[in-house]
Amino acid sequence: MRAEHLLIFGPVMAATWFAAIYFWPRMLLTVFRRAILRKGFGDGPIPVNTLYTQSEALFADPLQVPAGASKLASAGVNRDTLMTLGWLDLAKGPLLFHVPDMAGRYYSVQFTNPSNNTNFAYIGKRTTGTGAGDFLITGPGWTGEVPGGTGHIASPNRSVLLIGRVLVYDEGDLAAAHSLSMQIRLAPLP
Repeated sequence: MRAEHLLIFGPVMAATWFAAIYFWPRMLLTVFRRAILRKGFGDGPIPVNTLYTQSEALFADPLQVPAGASKLASAGVNRDTLMTLGWLDLAKGPLLFHVPDMAGRYYSVQFTNPSNNTNFAYIGKRTTGTGAGDFLITGPGWTGEVPGGTGHIASPNRSVLLIGRVLVYDEGDLAAAHSLSMQIRLAPLP
């Protein structure tokens, strides 16, 4: 290879790697957003500011995804936690997030900024404990008062990807874990 080819090839490869590393998280989240908002995971599209909890049937047999549904919930899924997903838009105001008393069970809810694919907050056994709790999720620039007894999660972006997981101990525990997952709620601030 001639020297002038190397002078062109090197910067082109460096620029390509930079673009791939910079845009990959954004592309991945765009695919995930489309899967959530347009296709859903078996029960139709999941509207903005609502939560979807993985069904017991999909957890029990993740390879049998209903026709027309997104396979993202089952691709690479781990076999010990039920998933709860939601795409939040805080442009219309804060949202109140509720988790039930998990009675010592492991669970986690991560809040991801889709503009740069970084997690900015967690709720769960390791961070907030397993007792019931309410949390106010606010967008950038929000000024207001957080209700008493409510935690505060300040998002750096008005869009938020929420991914929750609730531990399933074994097949006999699936119904109990699913019941707890279904009690995770999201509502507008009254």
